[in-house]
Amino acid sequence: MTAVPVATAAAPPLLEVEDLVTQYPIPRGILGTIKRRPRLTVHAVDGVSFSVGEGEMVALVGESGCGKTSTAQTVIRMVESNSGSIRFHGSELTGLGARDLRPFRREIQIIYQDPYESLDPRFTVRDTIEEPIRVHGLSDSASAREAKVHEAMERAGLTPPELFIDRFPHELSGGQRQRVAIAAALVLEPKLLIADEPVSMLDVSVRAGILALLDSLRRDGMGVLMITHDLSTAAHFADRIAVMYLGRIVEEGPARDVVRNPQHPYTKALISVVPRRDPDQQTTPQILKGETPNPVHVPSGCRFHPRCPVVVDRCREIDPELRGIAGVAQEHRAACILLDDA
Repeated sequence: MTAVPVATAAAPPLLEVEDLVTQYPIPRGILGTIKRRPRLTVHAVDGVSFSVGEGEMVALVGESGCGKTSTAQTVIRMVESNSGSIRFHGSELTGLGARDLRPFRREIQIIYQDPYESLDPRFTVRDTIEEPIRVHGLSDSASAREAKVHEAMERAGLTPPELFIDRFPHELSGGQRQRVAIAAALVLEPKLLIADEPVSMLDVSVRAGILALLDSLRRDGMGVLMITHDLSTAAHFADRIAVMYLGRIVEEGPARDVVRNPQHPYTKALISVVPRRDPDQQTTPQILKGETPNPVHVPSGCRFHPRCPVVVDRCREIDPELRGIAGVAQEHRAACILLDDA
């Protein structure tokens, strides 16, 4: 008798974010309180949902001020969310206390945009990378900690370690500082790495090395959430792209599909200003007019309509949902009512 295979449920993604909302209340001050002015709130993250799988790089793309960094800080609980769900390996992170959250902090690490600001100028490279080991109590042996520091430095591309280990941040180049920050994250052997604009503060000559390092970590099975405003970088390295505007994702899908066949007007505008390698394929840049609306007063209807080049009257009334599009990849979604008429 042949055994019938038992169907098993698919493993959950490494990170699942669902309907995440993060708001920053604006203090009214003494005068505002006396005059009973209404309380104002910055809508930094407004209903964001995405996931990151093991060995996958997801790029969160958008202009400065669109809520990318607030999303990352909320995911790692540096900032508390107002509502929504954050699940890591299927475990809910929202609502956990500091003690229960501690094991997850080891498995989720973040590197910041400015490596000089994120490093303590009084610490040597050894001190910087060894500190997370001490904080999490991973080793009581000085020799074991030293071995872990060397291993993390080699993994981050700081070789030979003896050349850098006793230097201070001011004795390193920008790229070397960023590698130290990456090594300090890797020493805890995390499952998820959040890279917040990891190369925007670096010279062009060293960006490729840092991006190649992140790509190698992804290939080794680590999940990477990369925050960037550079669509060309996202298109080259990421598996999936989520385009964010004014606190909300307006388009997402496989990186190649989003770049080659953008559906949302905002994504099209971003891609139009990316230089092409072939001079015969240059397109006319689509420069968006006006400034990004104030996140305190989010426009009614579609939040992109004040700057949209193809706006219609319905856009001012209907707030579109992120949904699938006929004729494109199944995983490719966008939030635009004009796609229903196509």
